[in-house]
Amino acid sequence: MNEIIGEFLKYLTDVKNYSAHTLVAYETDIYDFIKFYTNFIGSNVTIDLMARADTLCFRGWLADRVNRELTAKSTSRAMSAMRSFYKYLAKYHNIKNDAIGLITSPKVPRKLSKAIDVCDVENMHDAIRDIDENDPWIAARDWALVTLIFGCGLRISEALSLTQRDINNHPDTLRIIGKGRKERIIPVLQPVWTAIDKYLSVLPFSHDACAPLFYSVRGLPMSARMAEKVIENIRHYLQLPDYVTPHALRHTFATALLAGGADLRSLQELLGHSSLSTTQLYTRVNMSEIMDIYSHAHPRANTDNDDTNE
Repeated sequence: MNEIIGEFLKYLTDVKNYSAHTLVAYETDIYDFIKFYTNFIGSNVTIDLMARADTLCFRGWLADRVNRELTAKSTSRAMSAMRSFYKYLAKYHNIKNDAIGLITSPKVPRKLSKAIDVCDVENMHDAIRDIDENDPWIAARDWALVTLIFGCGLRISEALSLTQRDINNHPDTLRIIGKGRKERIIPVLQPVWTAIDKYLSVLPFSHDACAPLFYSVRGLPMSARMAEKVIENIRHYLQLPDYVTPHALRHTFATALLAGGADLRSLQELLGHSSLSTTQLYTRVNMSEIMDIYSHAHPRANTDNDDTNE
């Protein structure tokens, strides 16, 4: 089985262009099922036995994940991984299993992200300066990162994947490779270039074209966890709510554009959403904000609906 799983992962890399993060997740999920299936049947799992896994087996696996307190989101992803694996087995190894198609993935509640107040984003500049007062280049790096995510609506992974060649000569737009290796073009505002220029002017590491744009303290490419920690430190320093995350910066970008009149299709392109339904979440957020304003400010918000006295 190990060899076949390896082939599948290579297929996802070479043919499907899946990210390294997704590959690790899929590999973990498949081996999680294999481990359960081995205990379920009391013997080692072979490729032929993969065809015999029935609905009882798959439901038992899902129940086992619930007992281990794994989230609905991770289990839904695990089911996607197994469905993809079985499609691969059917196509390249003639191993078919209809049972998995009868299993429904757990529903994942779609949370509405909250936008950050613009004044709080502005305050982040001074907070970064105070937090990193002994390391000016780190302060410049962190502000450049915040400005890039907020100004262009990038995911952390997208911002950290940029090289210095990508930003050479201040192009009007950036070519971003997002989820599923999908490409999109993002316009860049002047404040973003100002922050990046200041950072590069004090960067103590390589300025080669192929070098990463964002470095760690040790001169290695900055990781997503490091970027998340930057926002955590800012949040704690300014005593901001827990929803203030790198993704909230991206969300604030989207909410601001929507409030400014951007249409959903354009917003979908800028954010790199594969489905318009994902982008439509922002209209729900915007409406919730409007209703909140209405309930607190409209003169008739708290009147009774009974008009008999009028």
